[in-house]
Amino acid sequence: MRVEMFTFLLTAAICLAGSAGVVLLRNPVHNALSLVATLFGVAVLFIQQGAYFLAAIQVIVYAGAIVILFLFVIMLLGVDKAEGIDRDPILGQRTAAIAAGVAILGLSLTALLSVGSRVTGQASTLAAIDGSEPNINALAKVLFTDYVFAFEITSVLLTVAVVGAVVLSRKAGSAIDVAEFPEGTTADLLQAKHDAAAVEQEVLEEVATEDETPEGEAETTEEALR
Repeated sequence: MRVEMFTFLLTAAICLAGSAGVVLLRNPVHNALSLVATLFGVAVLFIQQGAYFLAAIQVIVYAGAIVILFLFVIMLLGVDKAEGIDRDPILGQRTAAIAAGVAILGLSLTALLSVGSRVTGQASTLAAIDGSEPNINALAKVLFTDYVFAFEITSVLLTVAVVGAVVLSRKAGSAIDVAEFPEGTTADLLQAKHDAAAVEQEVLEEVATEDETPEGEAETTEEALR
């Protein structure tokens, strides 16, 4: 077996195992880590095809930025609390999800079966690939000229998705989980410590004032007693 074939089979197994972990694992953190493994496997496949720029983007942007954003949102929303799954938060969301999944699967199979042996179509749909211009320069030129609005809209969609996830999962009531922080937040503990130190300082000042009685006042008190 050649090294290229062994690398392809190993990377394909990692991608398939990571994809299955994204769907089958119950812990959201484990799902995100499985997605990282899948993205790294895809990056290795890009390297095998000679697409080094796409491999770097796959690791830097997707595995290094977007998945970290997913983990941030997951940890922000909390993953250590049991939630009831008997009723959907949004009415009919399971039915809609199943219908959308079946539709996407049907469209994918239709696209694969309708093109015959050439799945990817033409070699280049934008411009002829030659050695006169580096591939990265051609890709950047197309991305930031013809598709600049689509590129910016994608970044806006990611931000809206994060904000929407936080808003939808936000529960009414106190912003602080009393069960998780029974003694209050860090700000509350620091304020209580500061108040206790201020009261202790006042008590010490009163004791020092009583101990340092002026001599004139003491003589006047003695004459009054006589």
